[in-house]
Amino acid sequence: MAKILCIDDELDVLETCTTILKTKGHTIKCAGSGSDGYLKAKEFSPDLIVLDVMMDDETDGFHAAYKIRQDEKLKHVPILMLSSINQASKFKFNKEKDGQFLPVDEFVEKPIIPQKLISEVDRLLHLSKDKINTEGVRNIY
Repeated sequence: MAKILCIDDELDVLETCTTILKTKGHTIKCAGSGSDGYLKAKEFSPDLIVLDVMMDDETDGFHAAYKIRQDEKLKHVPILMLSSINQASKFKFNKEKDGQFLPVDEFVEKPIIPQKLISEVDRLLHLSKDKINTEGVRNIY
C-alpha cells in the first residue's frame, strides 16, 4: 500500500489518522509541526501527505505546503489539508475562495470523519502526476 505522512500538532488527530489509515494497509509516519513534517517528508518520501493548518502558528500548514511544493523531490506528492481554522481562530478561511491559491489537492474539515478520510486518501493516491496542484492556482480561466 502507500506511505503516508501525517503532520499535525494534536496527538489525538495523529493517532486517529494512523489507526484509520493503517486499517487500509498504509505505512504511516507522523510529525508535529510543519518544519518537522518537511524534514520527515524528505527522509520518508511519502506517497501522500495529510497536513494540518494550525500548528506552530495559525498558518504553519500553509507555509509547509509551499515549502513542500518548492522541493523537486516532493513537488508531486498529493497533499490533503486538514482544517479547523474557522472554528479555532478569528481567521476566516474560505476553501473555495482562498484555497484556490494554496498548493494542496483537497481540504477536509476537522473533526475527521473516518470514511471521508479513507475516501479522500484513496482518491488522491490515484491522481495522475499532472493533476497534482503544484502551483497553488486552480481554474484560473
